[in-house]
Formats: sequence, C-alpha cells, structure tokens
Amino acid sequence: MKKQTGFTLVELLVAIAVSSIIVGAAVLSFSDAVKVNARVTQMSNMSDNLRAGLNLVVQDLLQAGTGIPTGGIPVPNNAIGAAACTNVGASRPGPATLPAAPGGTPALTFPNCSVLPAIEPGFTLGPTMIPVDGTVAGTTDLITLLYADNAAGLLNKTVVDNVNCAGGTINGTGTSVTFAAACANLGAGGIQVNPGDLIMFTSSVGNAIQTVTGSAGQTLSFAANDPFKLNATGQPSGTILQIKSGANFPNGTTATRIWLITYYLDKWTNPQQARLIRQVNFNPPQPVGETIESLNFTYDYINGTPVPLTLQTGVPVGYTEGQIRSVNVSVGTRSDRIMSALKTKNLYLRNNLTTQVTIRSLAFYNKYN
Repeated sequence: MKKQTGFTLVELLVAIAVSSIIVGAAVLSFSDAVKVNARVTQMSNMSDNLRAGLNLVVQDLLQAGTGIPTGGIPVPNNAIGAAACTNVGASRPGPATLPAAPGGTPALTFPNCSVLPAIEPGFTLGPTMIPVDGTVAGTTDLITLLYADNAAGLLNKTVVDNVNCAGGTINGTGTSVTFAAACANLGAGGIQVNPGDLIMFTSSVGNAIQTVTGSAGQTLSFAANDPFKLNATGQPSGTILQIKSGANFPNGTTATRIWLITYYLDKWTNPQQARLIRQVNFNPPQPVGETIESLNFTYDYINGTPVPLTLQTGVPVGYTEGQIRSVNVSVGTRSDRIMSALKTKNLYLRNNLTTQVTIRSLAFYNKYN
C-alpha cells in the first residue's frame, strides 16, 4: 500500500484548539482596545465640554464690573427718604425663561431691590439635578454678572452736549433718547442697538439703567413693562428721572450699553443631557456645554480686614456684592454613553473642573480719586 499523508484527528483537534486560543486572545485584545478607545473618546468629549463652558464663564467673570459704578447701578424702586424699598426689584433671567421649564418654576428677581450689582450670587436657584443613573441628586446654582460693552459700540457716548452733540436729547419723561449722529451714529451704518439691550445713563447727578424696547434711526425708546422692569419711571427712586438736574438732564450726560450675563443649567430641553446655559439679558438662552450635571459657585469677600471671608455661597451678613474679590467655579459633567453596566444600574464616566477667578474690576481702584 502507498504511504498515507495528512493529519490525524488528534492533530486536527490540537490545531483547532490552538487556533481558537489565538483567535480568542486576538478578539479579546481587540475588544479591550475598542473599550479603551471609547473611554478615551468619551473623556476627550467630556473635557471639551467642560473647557468650552468653563472658559466662557471665566471670560465673563474677568470682565465683571468693568464700567459699572461702585456699588452697582440704581434701579427703579419705592424707597422714600430713609426708608428701604420693599416688594420691588428688577426681574432676573434664569431657568423660568426656558420654554421647556415647568410652569411652576418661579420668576426670579434680584434680591437687592435698589441696585443691580456687578455680580449677583444665585445659591441653589438653579434646578435640582437627578442623574440618569440614579446617583445622588444635587442642587445647582446660577450667577448673574454685569459689565459695560467695551467693544467699538455704545460706550460712554455723549447724549446731551449742546455744543458738540447738538440735537441729542433725552425726553422729559425718560421714555426715549435721541443721539446726535456726530456723537453716536446708530443704525445700519453705525452702532447696532436692538430691543432688549440695556443702556446705562450717567450724569453729574448719578446713574440709571433702561431697557431698549424700540429703535428707529437715531432714537431709542424705553416703553413701560419691559422684561427687566427697569423702565418704571413712576417709581420714586432709581429711575432715569432721578439723574436730572432740576428740570433738565445735565450737559455731558452719557450712555453706555451694559451686558447682563446669566449662567445656569437646563435639564428640561433634553432630560438625558442637561446643558450649561449662557443667557444675555432676556434674549433666547444659548447652550454652551452639554451633559453638564453640576454647576456651583462660592465667593471670597474682603471688607478692609487682612483676612478675607472665603467660600461663601451667598452674601454674608454685613457684606455686599461689591466686596466680592474672587469667584470659585465648579462644573461637573458625565459621558453621554453608558460605559459599563451592573445588575442594578448603568454607569457613566464623570469628570469635573474647578477654578478660581479674581474679579479685577472690583479688586482694584484709584485711591487718588
């Protein structure tokens, strides 16, 4: 008989077993590589979300207080003589302005009914966040800050100047202002001013702030019942009428556009992916970060003593918002995908960033003034 060639059954089984082990190891390694890549991708996305949102918060905080009078800008209130104002206050943007927020979300007002400060804390005024994987719920904060428009726009533009700005006037009731084109050219070929913008007027008597409700040519109007409740000229204090000198607005009265920025979380638009919101005035809220689960602020104060009061969640007794010297910001996020699963719950990756911002416009002043 001719000699037989080939594999025996035993050899074939051994070969299959060895091949299975090799292929299994390769598949396992590939699976691990896919998981590692997914984790790295999710961590990168989380870091991008955190940095993008936090960078905007930091940039606005660095500008906070720029061009704002010491102590804040007076707002219409019912204070008479030495009596403090009661039951009034400017309306404050916040979660209630979101279309998807529940109807029970209350409208907010600034706690100080006589002024808009450069920074207004909002401890626990943001929504309570309940993570989608059932971990512990947490309260969130909001923050509101002011600074002057320092771009080539409406910054310290003279309104009343009979020599250089002939024709510029504020009407006697404070419901409109007309700029002389020589001092502030408005409209398509000049400074763009839109309804909803905030304008601070400064005269030798003081400061006042109004909400633009209409713009036509060189004239801005300030109708009553604006969203901020700043055009309430019928109040006895804090209105534009209080910066008159006698029957007229003093020569040299100027106008400056003010940005009012509010940060908070939106958990309603997409309950699976809460968003960090940046809202300018009462304009539509804009998301600046996704899958954000926490937003918290604390504040460091100084009142002239060498030792600052640190990590305060609001305004301590005996202090004012004008004594805030730094803001501590903490933002937390999670992955937008489940990264592992247990029998009881799904698990996500989580990360957070914390930073401190010195409020330079409140920390420094000209001691020779």
